[in-house]
Amino acid sequence: MNIGFTEILFILGLALVFFGPKKLPQAAREWGRTIYRLKADLKKYWDRGP
Repeated sequence: MNIGFTEILFILGLALVFFGPKKLPQAAREWGRTIYRLKADLKKYWDRGP
């Protein structure tokens, strides 16, 4: 996945418009927590085996 600087700025701009400046940090934290939990669950699943 090759994302350039312009694409990142575009995504951040859309997030700012969609969430607003006050809720953007909270939304980013929630996304981070969700990705962390998903990653940990997948690791447990793969380590456990079939």
